[in-house]
Amino acid sequence: MRLLFVAVTWLSVCTAAHPGRGGGGEQPLSRIAVERTVHAVDAAAHVKASPLVLGLKGETSEWVDVEFFHPNPTSDDWIGVFSPADFSSAICEPENERQYPPVLCTAPIKYQFANFKNDGYNKTGNGHLKLQLINQREDFSFALFSGGLTKPKLIAVSNKIAFVNPKAPVYPRLAQGKSWNEMTVTWTSGYDITEAVPFVEWGEKGGRRLLSPAGTLTFERNSMCGAPARTVGWRHPGYIHTSYLKDLWPDSQYTYRLGHRLMNGTRVWSKSYSFKASPYPGQDSLQRVVIFGDMGKAEADGSNEYNDFQPGSLNTTREIIRDLDNIDMVLHIGDICYANGYLSQWDQFTAQIEPIASTVPYMIGSGNHERDWPGTGSFYGNLDSGGECGVPAQTVFYTPAENRAKFWYATDYGMFRFCIAHTEEDWRPGTEQYKFIEHCLSSVDRQKQPWLVFLAHRVLGYSSCAYYASEGTSEEPMGREALQELWQRHKVDLAMYGHVHSYERTCPVYQGQCVGGGASDRYAGAFRATTHVVVGGAGASLSAFAAGAADVQWSHVRDFDHGFVKLTAFNHSAMLFEYRKSRDGQVYDRFTIERDYRDVLACAVDNCPRTTLAS
Repeated sequence: MRLLFVAVTWLSVCTAAHPGRGGGGEQPLSRIAVERTVHAVDAAAHVKASPLVLGLKGETSEWVDVEFFHPNPTSDDWIGVFSPADFSSAICEPENERQYPPVLCTAPIKYQFANFKNDGYNKTGNGHLKLQLINQREDFSFALFSGGLTKPKLIAVSNKIAFVNPKAPVYPRLAQGKSWNEMTVTWTSGYDITEAVPFVEWGEKGGRRLLSPAGTLTFERNSMCGAPARTVGWRHPGYIHTSYLKDLWPDSQYTYRLGHRLMNGTRVWSKSYSFKASPYPGQDSLQRVVIFGDMGKAEADGSNEYNDFQPGSLNTTREIIRDLDNIDMVLHIGDICYANGYLSQWDQFTAQIEPIASTVPYMIGSGNHERDWPGTGSFYGNLDSGGECGVPAQTVFYTPAENRAKFWYATDYGMFRFCIAHTEEDWRPGTEQYKFIEHCLSSVDRQKQPWLVFLAHRVLGYSSCAYYASEGTSEEPMGREALQELWQRHKVDLAMYGHVHSYERTCPVYQGQCVGGGASDRYAGAFRATTHVVVGGAGASLSAFAAGAADVQWSHVRDFDHGFVKLTAFNHSAMLFEYRKSRDGQVYDRFTIERDYRDVLACAVDNCPRTTLAS
């Protein structure tokens, strides 16, 4: 056994993904009791924001200067960024008869303390912040509060500022379609279909241009299942458009741009983007896939900082962008942005990943922070989604699922097959999802796609997390009871999970025992058992390992740090697994699998059907 790095300076158990069942968890905006705001406007105070107009050269992100003064400053003063600018006019209905309607119904989209990088503020009351804004379809204003986050007093409100075209198409997200030669493009705009017709102009690089129409989806406040998504966290998501680019030539380079044709005939365009089409199924070529869970979002200006999200999330994003020329697909297996009912954060996240998602397919799975809410059919009746109950995730991102609300699907890329499960809905034998998992694993042609990978958000296999250990388990309840028989029978190379915010790799393990000589950095020959990997450390606050984790027989490598995994298929017989840290992108764990097709056919424990010598 090897131990990479376990430095537990503070205890963060796996319940970083189980936020005390309170619905707040890692979302910084949940710390603001905005509904308790008291109006205490001070005529001597002021807030000024500039420039007044943003995006004059087509930018979708701009830095803004905010200057402010408070005649009675304190260390608890803070600046909230609001959009729409007239935030005080919003009306919220109480969630129940015992709840009074809030004085202020709209949470800010971000916040920063007034003394952030303003050392003299507590004495002079003068402050200055540089904040980054993205185009979110509405204008902005900035408000100065005293009283801290729990007893906010509204002191002053700034002038309004806005992007020159707030409704512009922004933040494209590519995803593999339901066939190997189809790419989908999803984006956000402020244009309803009654105002403009959405489409994509695209074609092979240097070739003729095609126009493909797009469908439009959105959702309303009543689509949310509870607070804060229905109350202070509500913000209209805009309009989500998806176009299907079909009959692509394998490995060909394509360019595209997003368009909207207004009713007067004029057209509004995004900037141009490019992508490479998927290889032909089973094609023997270099194919590279990045996998992680639980990244979340963060702010480059240092606002909303909480629980170390900024270094983890932004570092992971940065390192993937740096290596983007060597990446063909990204799989984000749940806990996407931790909006937790604060809908503005979905825009923030899609803006953060735009350099990645606009260039390579960005495939997502659903986690507890996207789906869980009592009484809505989720397997876990927790409050982790903040009242979203899966609606934003399944609308903002496209997945090639038969039913997008159920969020389980298969996707193939060259020599890979990925079976993505949805741990927030029942996966046990007899369920619809179990049948999907069995079919996904059993229907793959291993001559074409030798590399078979099972993905899920919660740990259905093995983890040494302190939270699981305290429950006397190393997995979700009923996690691997029946699934391990499927993994073994269908010779699943890797099973990977998020939810636990750290990294751990097992030996090839079956029924709790290492198989075929135990863990290694090189596996050659016939399949023995599935290697399980927890890769939930892409950004969220880290999860501690249990005391004595190093002595667990099946646990081979652990790392208490932020990171992600990269798989490289060189051909049908050789695949490289790499675990990279987000801080520097360097490889901290690796192994290879070398296996020919005859090795795939070879029998191991419990994975060959019964035979007979009868003739």
